[in-house]
Amino acid sequence: MRIGLLGTGPWARMAHAPALDGHPDVEFTGVWGRRPEAARELAALHGVRAYDDVDALYADVDAVAVALPPGVQAESAVRAARAGCHLLLDKALAPTVAQGRAVVEAAAEARVASVVFFTTRFQPGPQEWITEQARVGGWFTGRAQWLGAVFTAGDSPFAASAWRREKGALWDVGPHALSVLLPVLGDPRRVTAAAYGPGDTVHLVLDHASGASSSLTLSLTAPPAAAGAAVELRGESGVTHLPEATDGPVPALTRALDALLTAAATGTAHPCDAAFALRVTETLATAEALLRDGTP
Repeated sequence: MRIGLLGTGPWARMAHAPALDGHPDVEFTGVWGRRPEAARELAALHGVRAYDDVDALYADVDAVAVALPPGVQAESAVRAARAGCHLLLDKALAPTVAQGRAVVEAAAEARVASVVFFTTRFQPGPQEWITEQARVGGWFTGRAQWLGAVFTAGDSPFAASAWRREKGALWDVGPHALSVLLPVLGDPRRVTAAAYGPGDTVHLVLDHASGASSSLTLSLTAPPAAAGAAVELRGESGVTHLPEATDGPVPALTRALDALLTAAATGTAHPCDAAFALRVTETLATAEALLRDGTP
């Protein structure tokens, strides 16, 4: 599969480009970015072509990997799908439900595959745990804490990200927490509570289709010593915790590429496709409205 990369920021450089360059079944074809000089620099590092015209890139590839802010990603994904490109996307899918739905509809109409890179879902240990807890069922409550120190550690390459500063932890790490809870507890029927904490910290309470409830604490402004992710489930089988991820982003993204190749070859949707990511976006948008003005 010929694949092009959209984006030149830290995530594109440290994760996407190495994964694309190292995958044995992918032909890394080229890079497009909003800053042409950055695209030329990244392309030169991997010996591929830098594209000034994104439509020319779409014409030369079978798929695109997108490492762009959510709003730009959504617009680019619609355009790429209409050009016949399969989609390897990042979370969050889009900053609004309407934009996310447009991606889903464009992919369906073009009959292209989509995989959204929720990092935890492409880690072997955590994914096996998620599958097992969904099989077991009977869960009463879930609790997720996803605490980052992006804005407090002082050395994060993502601290200058304009969209992260605008949207905060809800939209940056919220998708990770939801990507673990939803497959096990079911889609949220409603967001029953949402409140701000210190910095960009938010607390959410969800009522799930299974009858279980969950609470989420999300932050990018945690003290570095307090940073980390944890998920706990309590139910008829007792208490269980999400195992720690052991692989870095490049091996996980390599598995996401494997998933895209399989979805494109078989026509079978992956569990982390754009439609799933839209359901995550719907939950985030509801929480955002509740945080903003008290009404979902």
